[in-house]
Amino acid sequence: MSTIVPVKASLPLQEHVYLPGVSYATYEAILTEIEDRRRLRITYHHGEMEMMSPSQDHERAKTLIGRMIETLTEELGIPVLSCGSTTFKNQLRDCGLEPDECYYVRNEAVVRGRKIKLGDDPPPDLVLEVDVTTSVIDRFPIYAALSFPEIWQYIDGEIVIHLLQESGLYVVTQQSVALPTVPVKKLVAHIERCDDTDETTWIRAFRQWVRGGMN
Repeated sequence: MSTIVPVKASLPLQEHVYLPGVSYATYEAILTEIEDRRRLRITYHHGEMEMMSPSQDHERAKTLIGRMIETLTEELGIPVLSCGSTTFKNQLRDCGLEPDECYYVRNEAVVRGRKIKLGDDPPPDLVLEVDVTTSVIDRFPIYAALSFPEIWQYIDGEIVIHLLQESGLYVVTQQSVALPTVPVKKLVAHIERCDDTDETTWIRAFRQWVRGGMN
């Protein structure tokens, strides 16, 4: 395993608003103000705030990969709690964000039925981070500050697995901890076939692949 810094420089910008010099109180007030009527991803880190409107490519990729994760956990009989794009924030850490998708797997029983609050509860075991466009604020240090243990980063047509170390840095690995029996690299081939047919037929073919042993 080796340390990696996510490379995003070659990606185009989404429609976004970047605001420096924003207090944590202002960040929380904006979250509250737009809570019921937003389709924005808001990232906050040490006084910097970015509001982004996800592109169609972004939303499609995160939905397809999310469907695969949900199918995998269903077919493999793995208990899971899906939290989607829940806002996770911590005032002491002075940061917050919404994952593209996230799941409790190993800690599913710990948080089952709870209104989750970081600090009292662990963060999700698995995060999906789709990078088809670039952002101003690097989200990985925020995930690290909030102690998210594993990130699947979809970038440049690949899924890269990042695991958090005691040093507070993420390293790239070939095997997932949250879903250790899943050959994550092989999922990309299924993503590439998504435009060949309708999504119902596509996910049924993926389900058969899982049932066949994922070879």
